[in-house]
Amino acid sequence: MQSRVLDWPLTVKQLVVLSLDMVLAVVATWVAFTLRLDVVNFPSGAQWWVYLLAPTLFIPIFIKFGLYRAIFRYTGLAALLATGMAVLIYGCLLTTILVWQKWPGVPRGLGVLQPLVFLFLVGGSRALARFWLADLSQARSNCEGRLLIYGAGTAGVQTMVALHMSQQYALLGFVDDDVSKVGRSVNGIPVFAPDEVPHVVERQCVTDILLAMPSATRERRNAILEGLRPLPVHIRTLPGLADLASGRVTVQDFHELDVEDLLGRAPVPPDTSLLARDLAGQVVLVTGAGGSIGSELTRQIVLQRPRQLLLLDHNEFGLYSIHQELQGICAIKKLDVELIPLLGSVTNPSRLADVFGAYQPATVYHAAAYKHVPMVECNPGEGILNNVFGTLNTARAAVASGARRFVLISTDKAVRPTNVMGASKRMAELVLQALAPGCATCFTMVRFGNVLDSSGSVVPLFRRQLSEGGPLTVTHAEVTRYFMTIPEAAQLVLQAGAMADGGDVFVLDMGQPVKIMGLALRMVQLSGLKVRDAAHPDGDIEIAITGLRPGEKLYEELLIGDNPEPTSHARIMKAHEACLTWDALQPHLQALRLGAEQADIVVIKSVLQTCVHGYGETRLLG
Repeated sequence: MQSRVLDWPLTVKQLVVLSLDMVLAVVATWVAFTLRLDVVNFPSGAQWWVYLLAPTLFIPIFIKFGLYRAIFRYTGLAALLATGMAVLIYGCLLTTILVWQKWPGVPRGLGVLQPLVFLFLVGGSRALARFWLADLSQARSNCEGRLLIYGAGTAGVQTMVALHMSQQYALLGFVDDDVSKVGRSVNGIPVFAPDEVPHVVERQCVTDILLAMPSATRERRNAILEGLRPLPVHIRTLPGLADLASGRVTVQDFHELDVEDLLGRAPVPPDTSLLARDLAGQVVLVTGAGGSIGSELTRQIVLQRPRQLLLLDHNEFGLYSIHQELQGICAIKKLDVELIPLLGSVTNPSRLADVFGAYQPATVYHAAAYKHVPMVECNPGEGILNNVFGTLNTARAAVASGARRFVLISTDKAVRPTNVMGASKRMAELVLQALAPGCATCFTMVRFGNVLDSSGSVVPLFRRQLSEGGPLTVTHAEVTRYFMTIPEAAQLVLQAGAMADGGDVFVLDMGQPVKIMGLALRMVQLSGLKVRDAAHPDGDIEIAITGLRPGEKLYEELLIGDNPEPTSHARIMKAHEACLTWDALQPHLQALRLGAEQADIVVIKSVLQTCVHGYGETRLLG
């Protein structure tokens, strides 16, 4: 029956509700006369005017307040307040007319009593319609999951309302640290203490737990997640406070845990004074602007209000996507920034000369690179041409146009590399270190570890593998990596670039490295699943060891030398790395370019072994 009613055309629904309200107005008038006169009312004489006047007055008022546009099954506090205000205005008009006309047999107090009865009937009809159409009891039996909400605050209560509307989950309870809330209920839903959660999960067959604590600190969230990890439940979260500013929560807001939750440490906070330096009011160029790091750089840069932001990328769709996104950010935040998308490759010197000559950027962030280790290992010539000579081309164009700063986005894989990708990035660093002495352009390099949720990160790979039922693939049980978030990486680049004197290599104090196996286990457990292995053959997801890929290391490092120098930022260090002079490096570059153009892997690896410390049979010169 409910589904048939919901399928009615909108006009039919509105006419049905209007007709119901007219009936309720007549009933309210009859009840008011009966109560006021203390006798069952059979209207006569002038009393008929009141029965006719009631619908004549309320219909235009209700239409004005939009009461016939509301969706009953979603009726909430706002709709009830609108109904109350409409009836109040209706009652004032009715009272005024009754006092003015002084009809015989019509008490003046009817102008107060009839609207009160009418409000009770109309409000009650709306509430009954909402619960009848929502059919909450049926929803609980047909829902997708059985849910606990961790956090009985404002966000948790908003989530409860969203769940009632969506009918997707059966809400079994709240969990809260506040002892004053434990043992009580929120709209009939019990509130449990954190130590009761394992028993509740087992007793009530809970399938999902939602973290509704947008203002909780990272340390508190990590502690909660660690306590929930052994439970066979799928853990998800709500967005942060800024995303909940609208005051509404929908089921679509539920998402998988943030990469910061998987990282297990608080992100490094930025120094806002360093972020704005060399950006505000300037012309800024970002190469590789459509990539993971390049796009985040542009998002951070545009907030500092440069005069022009140049977006350079050879990937048309990536460039289009970030340009559209930045236009939206500028419109929302009212930023007067000219965004210029530029198609082109850093391997094309003439295109770079045109771009730098036309726009004269003051600051350049060079993020364009091939960074996937196995891909570059299979295509070493293209990796060298893009990563090494693309950097050289861009640096020369920056010098020729008078750019003040040039920041290279480097990687921890450049330290004692075992693969061509890492060696090519170290060669790019050597190029800038060789160009830096006596150059008007300040060259600097920023070196950091793996970026969570970037296109090459294991996190999106693991999420896809989880959605497909596994297995999660790990190359070695002991492989470890340093991790950071994409915003952290972008902010580090901006801050370190502002501190550079020329030829500097900056690295981030990233804390302890993370075992990839541990990250895989954490993602499986927080998805409410169990690992399937020899000891647990009935588990849900297998973790498969596939073997190290060509050029892959068990451990990554951030420094070649020792004793890094601290900087004004507590988490940024300056490395002291041996390098070559330009005269010493140039013949090696010539040989490397020839080997890359001819796809001669022997020549390429020979040059890399000669120049890059730790690559193969290393002979570091300089």
